[in-house]
Formats: sequence, C-alpha cells, structure tokens
Amino acid sequence: MLQIDKEGLQTTVQDLGRNGFQKYGVIASGVMDPYAHRLANIMVGNEETKATIEITLMGPQITFLADCLFALTGANLSPTIDGVPLKMWRPILARKGSKLTFGKPVCGCRTYMAVAGGIEVPEVMGSQSTYLRASIGGFNGRALQKGDVIPIADAHQHVQGFIDRLAKDVKETTFVQAEWTLNSEAIPTYEKEATVRVTEGRQAYLFDEKSQKDFLEQSYHVTSDSDRMGYRLKGTELNLKEPKELLSEAVSFGSIQVPPDGQPIILMADRQTTGGYPKIGTVVTVDLPKVSQLKPGEKIRFEKISLVEAQRALIEQRKLIDELSKSISLKFKEES
Repeated sequence: MLQIDKEGLQTTVQDLGRNGFQKYGVIASGVMDPYAHRLANIMVGNEETKATIEITLMGPQITFLADCLFALTGANLSPTIDGVPLKMWRPILARKGSKLTFGKPVCGCRTYMAVAGGIEVPEVMGSQSTYLRASIGGFNGRALQKGDVIPIADAHQHVQGFIDRLAKDVKETTFVQAEWTLNSEAIPTYEKEATVRVTEGRQAYLFDEKSQKDFLEQSYHVTSDSDRMGYRLKGTELNLKEPKELLSEAVSFGSIQVPPDGQPIILMADRQTTGGYPKIGTVVTVDLPKVSQLKPGEKIRFEKISLVEAQRALIEQRKLIDELSKSISLKFKEES
C-alpha cells in the first residue's frame, strides 16, 4: 500500500477514461498524457488500462508501506527516494518504509506513477478515473490528501519473480533501479515551445482569411487559468468573417474552440461533452501529450496536417507501444 504524507498540487488516480457515456452527458475524464500513462504501466508489467497516479507540477510525498515495484514517466519533477535522485522511465523497487518525494519541475507538467499490480480503487461506470467536479471515481472522488492509504493489487506472477530478483540487490539502500530503460527514441522531450499538429476544424471556414493564417503562423501562450478541462491560450485574436450562432455539438479531446474573445481553448481530458463555440482545429491524438505537458507561460504553435497523416502517426505510435510492451515483457521473464 501507499501512504500519502503530503498531497502535492493536484494528485489524482486516473486511467484511460470513462468511455461510452458521453451521450448521457457523462464526461470521459482520464489521463491528460495517455502515452506516458501507457508506458508507465508497461514498465511495471501492467496492462495499459490500469490506473496510475497523475502528479501535477508540485508532487506529493509518499511512503511505501510494503515493497513495491513502480515506474515514473512523463514530466521530470526531480523525484527522490529518501533524498537519493531517481532515474525515470525504468522500473524501480522501493522497500517498505522508504519515502518518495518530488522537487523542482525540470521539464514537463505531469508525472505518471504506475505500480506493479495496479491501484485498487472501485470502478465507476467502467473506469477508475477521478472526475473532480462531480466527485466520482478515483479515491473517494477527490484528489489524494495527506493520510490517505492507497491499496495496490498483486503483481503478475512473472513480474513478482523480477521483483524478488531485484530485492536481492537491495542491501544498505532502500531502493534499487533496474539497469535497463526505454530506448531514447521512445522517451519524449518536453519543450517550452511545442509545435503541435492539428487537423482542420468543422467550422474553420467561418474564420476570416487573416485568422486562419495567424492560427498557423503565430505562437500562443498557455495561460494560468488552464486546467484539466481546457488549456486557455493567449495570442493573436481569431475572428469570424461575420457573427454566427451555432448549435451545440459533440466535442473531443483536442478540439480547439474559439469563444467571442477570439482566444483559443484546447479542450482536454475533463472537457464537456458538447460545445457551441466554433472549432478552428483539432489537435491530433499523438500530439495531445505535448499539450498536456506544457506549463502556464510556455508557448504552443500549430501545424496543419491531413486526417490521413494524423491516422498514420497514430498507427506508428501504436506499433511503437506494442513493440515496447513485447520487449519489456521478455525482460521480465528473462530476469525473473
């Protein structure tokens, strides 16, 4: 089990989302960075669908109440165990009583912590994700707080063998890191100015020619009132050719809406199910993590691609994840 000694800025239990209920007005929620989440689970021998702990900017302090294999992916928030710096994107065995803490953000905004076996909290409508506004899912429907004790399920048998082998290497230290990690090309870099690919939005034609051009040529700042529901941007104003009233329609993770003030909003994991503002573009699925890892004050630029190109990029990412999953599974079996 994990004991929360300090909660951090916003630390929640999340999985890949509450899918299939948007037609009833129930938002999907889920992780902000699906790629980092999936890789964290793979690194500890879990299915990609298992819940992880999403840590935002200022991390928590966690005490391991039992030996635990875990992995950290996503943002580098200067993690340490008992004051000793940790390497990310690899399995780490923490011994009972050791303390995990986080420090200064080095790059990125959100870290994902997966534990072998997965976090054991109840499912709500098929998901363990926390939706804070409705107080459902996750751990009691809220962010983790000081004093919470988070239960962990048993690890798979072949992973437990790997844990037992690592445990033999722990002598005077309270943790041991696996010697292997992911290939460098599989580990993303988080830039302070991200170039994000988009496909054309359903209402892009409603914007005047200058706005359509500025959208792709100018950079925007992420504002401080951005959150899990949406990233509010500040930059060149985007205007319609003429005022237009629209009927509300379905929105997706990555939809870029433009309200009357002309400043774009990228809808994120906790987005509403429908929206009536015109959509000038949609962030492609494989680039959503780039957005999720931006901090307030950092910049974003948009690059237009076709739907076919977006689909190809997603297929290539899926192939990479599958190859990594097979490779890491073999390592667990070889070293157990």
